[in-house]
Amino acid sequence: MSRRSGKEPRAWQRMLSGRRLDLLDPSPLDVEIEDIAHGLARVARWNGQTVGAHIFSVAQHSLLVDAIAGHIHPELDAKARLLVLLHDAPEYVIGDMISPFKAVLGGNYKEVEKRLAAAIHLRFGLPATAPAALVRATKRADRIAAFLEATRLAGFAREEALAFFGRPAPLPAAIDRFLEPWSAEEAKARFLARFNALVPAL
Repeated sequence: MSRRSGKEPRAWQRMLSGRRLDLLDPSPLDVEIEDIAHGLARVARWNGQTVGAHIFSVAQHSLLVDAIAGHIHPELDAKARLLVLLHDAPEYVIGDMISPFKAVLGGNYKEVEKRLAAAIHLRFGLPATAPAALVRATKRADRIAAFLEATRLAGFAREEALAFFGRPAPLPAAIDRFLEPWSAEEAKARFLARFNALVPAL
């Protein structure tokens, strides 16, 4: 709607499932995993500035972070792993803004992101806010993933990536399979498969 009409602008997004998700007051009842997987598989990390025939999607990044977290924190249970998998889930609605742009936007962006994350978590029987220790573990895995993506996909020199993301932990060769960009359909299918593998274990 036009601001000139005197009415409030639309603050919801219609999903392919038919749900209408209100960005200002998101309801868990309007969250569907198929919408999340579909959206994240089509959102590009690094603003699309990566090598390969396909974008490196947030869905694929989420699976990479989950795999790294599972390696460096083998004690994490299914609930914790699901929270890790969903750590960037709000981006199916708001997109993946690069860190410098988030810094420019400031607090309002973070508040919207927090409300969306809480609605997503509650929809799947998770705590609205992840425990602090898990947040730290997820951030560590996320930074390692960012280092790998930066150096292998986004054109960063190793020294530059070390300055921004820190030194990565040693990882098994199996992690490499998450760094070859997949098609959107493959990323969506793999994300859904991982979600469906974790949910029955909760």
